[in-house]
Amino acid sequence: MKDRFERQINYMRISVTDRCNLRCFYCRGVQDFSFIPHEEILTYEEILRLVRIALKLGIDRFRLTGGEPLVRKDIENLVQEINRLEGVRDLSLTTNGLLLPDYLEKLKAAGLKRLNISLDTLQADKYKKITGFDGLEKVLFAITRALELGFDPVKINVVLLKGLNEELDDFIQLAFALPVHIRFIELMEFSPEDGYFVSGKQLREKLYHEYALETMKIAGSGPARNHYRIKGMKGSFGFILPYSDHFCGSCNRLRLSADGKLQTCLFSSETTDLKGPLRRGAREEEIISLIKEALARKPGSWADNHSQVKRNGLRSIGG
Repeated sequence: MKDRFERQINYMRISVTDRCNLRCFYCRGVQDFSFIPHEEILTYEEILRLVRIALKLGIDRFRLTGGEPLVRKDIENLVQEINRLEGVRDLSLTTNGLLLPDYLEKLKAAGLKRLNISLDTLQADKYKKITGFDGLEKVLFAITRALELGFDPVKINVVLLKGLNEELDDFIQLAFALPVHIRFIELMEFSPEDGYFVSGKQLREKLYHEYALETMKIAGSGPARNHYRIKGMKGSFGFILPYSDHFCGSCNRLRLSADGKLQTCLFSSETTDLKGPLRRGAREEEIISLIKEALARKPGSWADNHSQVKRNGLRSIGG
């Protein structure tokens, strides 16, 4: 399935909940404890029906996100059921890692192979400042255990925050010690906090001057177009730069929110309701038509929707 710009759309990110067990200041306001009512969240059966429809449209790569997906009960069962569907080429999950040690073996048994773990610092005091919790050691244990169990790749998502983590040496050293793939990500402007943006392109150029970087490709690297390796490094690192070096020309994704809204661009406030028609008993053809109509409006780049961007908080979007 292609959009009007001839981009192949084959990837869907599915938020299974807007709830999270962290309070990262850049993701949601400290006093923001409002959640989507439970009855408005898509059921697993509804998610599976939409995945089946998406497969018929040529979408064969899926990622489960949140909020924090592991706070939703029996998430491993959804992983297993999606993996059983004919035509699913890839299924991955993004997590903050706190609950991951209790789920790793269940997820592995359910057929999950790839993990993205969000971790913005390797310093305990900064971790608590960013997330509101003292949980760094649990996340580091989860990373090590995931590697031991054979998850591959294990990617570490690092949101760049001015004054907090723009010195990248700790993560560079982590990629020397472990076969993980670090992705440095520019802070999105719909964060509820101002003043923390730092140009990832400038940091990348700084690393070019400090190290002899080898360009490499890894499977499923997505918006991190290139990953880099330094001689002797077990892992790699790359940059996701929606502002200073955007990747819109190769965007291949759709996003499904926890309450059943389809979003064709992370920066757009325009959504298409799929839950309502599902619960009214819509036929498959109607859902397909709604998805195609939404795709026809997918913008060429984030700049096309810049004036529409609202600071809703990342958790309401699904990453």
